Amino acid sequence: MKTSLKTVEGLKRSLSVELPIEKFNEKLDQILKKLAKDAKIDGFRKGKVPVAIIRQRFGAAATTDATNDVINDTLGEAFVKEKLNPAGQPLITEADASDKKVFKYTVEFEVYPEVKINKFSDLEFEQFTVKISKEDEKKTLDTMLEQSTEYASVKRKSKDGDQVTIDFKGFIEDKPFDGGEAKDFKLIIGKNTMIPGFEEKLIGIEAGKSTSFEVPFPKDYQAADLAGKKARFDINVNEVAAPKTPKADDKFAKKFGEKSMDALTKSIKEQMKVQSDNRLHKMNKDNVFNALLAANEFDVPEAAVQDEAKNLAEDMKNRMKDQGFESSKGDFSADLFTEDAKRRVRLGLLVGQIASENKLEASEKQINEKLELMSLDYGENAEQMLNYYKNSPEHMRSVELLVVEQMVMDLVCKDAKIKNKPKKYFDVAQQIQ
Repeated sequence: MKTSLKTVEGLKRSLSVELPIEKFNEKLDQILKKLAKDAKIDGFRKGKVPVAIIRQRFGAAATTDATNDVINDTLGEAFVKEKLNPAGQPLITEADASDKKVFKYTVEFEVYPEVKINKFSDLEFEQFTVKISKEDEKKTLDTMLEQSTEYASVKRKSKDGDQVTIDFKGFIEDKPFDGGEAKDFKLIIGKNTMIPGFEEKLIGIEAGKSTSFEVPFPKDYQAADLAGKKARFDINVNEVAAPKTPKADDKFAKKFGEKSMDALTKSIKEQMKVQSDNRLHKMNKDNVFNALLAANEFDVPEAAVQDEAKNLAEDMKNRMKDQGFESSKGDFSADLFTEDAKRRVRLGLLVGQIASENKLEASEKQINEKLELMSLDYGENAEQMLNYYKNSPEHMRSVELLVVEQMVMDLVCKDAKIKNKPKKYFDVAQQIQ
């Protein structure tokens, strides 16, 4: 075997391979003999068709199959000889069996980059901390009480805090506009879920009454065709309902599966800590890895990026399906995820290189501890989650990678310049995971 490697551009490579023509001819003969054994041709018994006729009838297809077989059989050896680790499926750009002495073929592919890690001591980034206060705990409980509020119909004029059920229709310059009409629409006065001024106009009106008023859309309203314009709304009030907020007592606690308010309060504290720890960890990890990415620039294989983008698109499709949403336009385009995919590929190469250089490996104990920690987010379904992961090598591998990422993160933080920054609990809790 004779090989020749060329750099096309960036990470793209071209590898040419020459083999004795006998290797190709042997493969071609094997394919033709198999065809002769199985072919059904008028005038000949099965298995008795002369190879010359088979070659005449099926020669082109057999040559293609022989070419592919020889390349598949020898390409791995050629990669080993040139010490190559291709990224993605190689593309055959040339194959020639016409020479009497050699069979030649050329493939193009991308290789993984050589990743050189710059000093961690040059990195600067923020790491966040949170201290959950008594006020945070009270606000969380108050929110739970508010979310458990029930509304009962009343025969009086509406006031701030009431829930009103209305039919409305909106007009701009006496013409209805898209999205400006609804039936039996429920809103709580004072929640500011409508445009400014709308809810205030509904104070002091009884069920069964109608009203009409004008309010302007904000100048920065998301619908450009409505922004800054004055709208008239015709309203029919179907119901006025007063709020009845539950008391923070043992009866309330039982709605959440706890025996008493003391038990519920303890559970709330634990959940707040788990939630803030998880989101803090993600924010802090993002800052570490963003700093790493910014300090270590290198090209990434386009094939690897495309594969990762397809995976992300498929993940999004599955998540939407799990939530009951089906895409009316079919699958998500992988192009939507290209930038995120590129970041993930670069980060994977960085983490892998750091782990390799520092011989970081996740132990079985570390993996199990991480899995137990992850299960806390699943509440009463924790056991089911644990069993699912433990019976899936792919999912266990993902947990192992999370452990290695944490080891890399800890290693980076030892030498980097870190600015610790306190954050409020609700600022962290509202972060999108």
